Amino acid sequence: MREVIIYPGEDVYWVVECPSLPGCISQGKTKEEAIKNIKEAINCYVHALEEDNLPVPEERFEVSVVVV
Repeated sequence: MREVIIYPGEDVYWVVECPSLPGCISQGKTKEEAIKNIKEAINCYVHALEEDNLPVPEERFEVSVVVV
């Protein structure tokens, strides 16, 4: 299970990031497509780390909402 952040990009696409996996970012034309794409990106990222015998970062959930 991984925390992701999804937000509208500068174009018509939705951008989605996985903060616990640096550089693991994807996008999609819809939120649903973006989420589907980040799931694939996360799986590929973790698989690549495992193939290289590198540690897989643990997920740390902490969410805050700041009102300005």
